[in-house]
Amino acid sequence: MKVFICSPFAGDTVRNIIRAQGYCRKAVAEGHVPCAPHLYFPQFLDDGNSEEREMGMAMGLSWLSHCDEMWVFGEPSPGMQTEIAYAAEHQIPIRYFPAEQEDHFDD
Repeated sequence: MKVFICSPFAGDTVRNIIRAQGYCRKAVAEGHVPCAPHLYFPQFLDDGNSEEREMGMAMGLSWLSHCDEMWVFGEPSPGMQTEIAYAAEHQIPIRYFPAEQEDHFDD
């Protein structure tokens, strides 16, 4: 199954990247293919540039349209809320993970 990883990026980006990597490892450990555009697109797009951020968000939604499920971690940011709304609108199942589980994925 292709799983879209929906988690915070902005703010403490170093910590958020480490956490997102852990969420991806969890998906792989369960036999899934993780899709985490917020780990990929910032490698060559500037999240601080509004035009590049919008481009990254649009490409991320394109990836989401090919996923079987969305996994949500953390308090939804505005970008995450956009992704969650897209998943709901396109009837992509959404799975929420309780906050108390989050730190166990970034070991």
